[in-house]
Amino acid sequence: MGSRRWVSLAATCTAAGLVWLAFADFGVATPTIADEMHADLSGLQWANNAFSLAAGALVIAAGKFGDIFGQRRVLQIGIAVFGVFSVVAALAPGVGTLIAGRGLMGIGAALILPATLALIPMQFSGRTQLTAFGVWQAVAWGGQALAPTVGGLITDGPGWRWMFWINVPLAIIALLVIRWATPEASDEKADRSVDWVGLGAIGLAVFALLYALTDGPTAGWDSPVVIGLFIAAVVLAIAWVLIERTVASPLVDLSLFRLRPYDGALVANLMMNLGYAGLSYVLVLWLQNARGYSAVEAGLLLLPATFGIFALIPIGGRLDARVGGRLPVLVGLVVLAVGMAVLGPLQPDSSLWLVVIALIVIGAGLGLLSTPVSNTAVGGVSERLSGTAAGVFKMSSMVGGAIGVALLTAITHGLTIADSHEAVKETGLTSDEVDQAHAALVNSSSYSDALTTLPAELQQKVTAAVVDAFTHGLAVTTVVTAVLIVAATLVVWWVWPGQDAGTADETGES
Repeated sequence: MGSRRWVSLAATCTAAGLVWLAFADFGVATPTIADEMHADLSGLQWANNAFSLAAGALVIAAGKFGDIFGQRRVLQIGIAVFGVFSVVAALAPGVGTLIAGRGLMGIGAALILPATLALIPMQFSGRTQLTAFGVWQAVAWGGQALAPTVGGLITDGPGWRWMFWINVPLAIIALLVIRWATPEASDEKADRSVDWVGLGAIGLAVFALLYALTDGPTAGWDSPVVIGLFIAAVVLAIAWVLIERTVASPLVDLSLFRLRPYDGALVANLMMNLGYAGLSYVLVLWLQNARGYSAVEAGLLLLPATFGIFALIPIGGRLDARVGGRLPVLVGLVVLAVGMAVLGPLQPDSSLWLVVIALIVIGAGLGLLSTPVSNTAVGGVSERLSGTAAGVFKMSSMVGGAIGVALLTAITHGLTIADSHEAVKETGLTSDEVDQAHAALVNSSSYSDALTTLPAELQQKVTAAVVDAFTHGLAVTTVVTAVLIVAATLVVWWVWPGQDAGTADETGES
């Protein structure tokens, strides 16, 4: 079993890596797909979003299914679903089929992620468990960081459809290796009944929240649909809690949330995903709109974050082994906040070294956090709760990322509008033209369209006004994010006990 478990880890991390690549590699290909399919970019945006919406809505249920039916079995089903519907997406003749393929791939992703995490404590313990979680997190962050570059290279090379075709052989290899090397892990005493009502409530709650956060920046936060979705998410979440407290076999055992280290890890995980996903999104827009880089070049310029991540993940694991997870998590959050604050002085003509240094520091914070957070949230709970814990943990990642993109985009956009409004109006543009110029903050292609409608003598002035405002808005947003991370650090410090409590004692198990 000694060497076979590492082979198993390689296969499960391959499956997880395919998911993380799929989360972030599609966006860079959308202009090319739009041209080929003669499609509207907004429709393709839903092809991108369908994946995360399906995965986020179902990931908690998938964690519970692993506890009931076996983590390996659920993982294999997830890989098969992911691979089959990658073929559907690869062969898609139009946007509708592409949206369906990506959405159904998201169901496979939901089954894959919690199972790959839950299988780690079943095969590893002690320091090797920390190492295994570190490897998993390195694959997760590396996949997200590399995805735009990989997507761009594939799109410019063999073509965008190969972003899906490449999943098929890798999925088959992962399936075969997992079947050979990975032992089954499930609770034989677990109630085999499924809380379908609770599943529907939490699935719809998360779907409504993610849909609102996704649609808000374009439809407007005062849109009746967006407001209605937020209200629905709150009502459904409250209903879900009430359901889980009354049913005999709940989807999520709410005693999980009485584990204070687990709660602290969830807060930290949500915040690290909020900060990094939100910053990545607005920083790529800034690099494209303010500095003129292509999507692929902007993706490459985000890679310095991986240096800090890969360098500090082992250190975070060693600190966890020596002093517990609380200290490296708190230090990691502070380092993450410092990295965000480094971008505070950003100017339109700032050296890219400022961005590189900030990303390396941000990556260092993420690296310190990653292993202790996942080890506490998944490895630190009883085997009976491991799948459920992993599902809730990954849901916090997806919700945190969605909130981050929506929140940081909204703050940056609002500050930019406020700063640039008068300067742009002075150019003599009409109100519609002013709004069109401001569309640069959401979609780089609309920025180009806006400029081409202007007289040549006004283009430079408009560009300078919007870029200055956009840069100031981004700089202030990073400082606001740093403050939010510091606030989250205080919450984690308060929630997470000074001495890591034994989860077995808190759950009443031995």
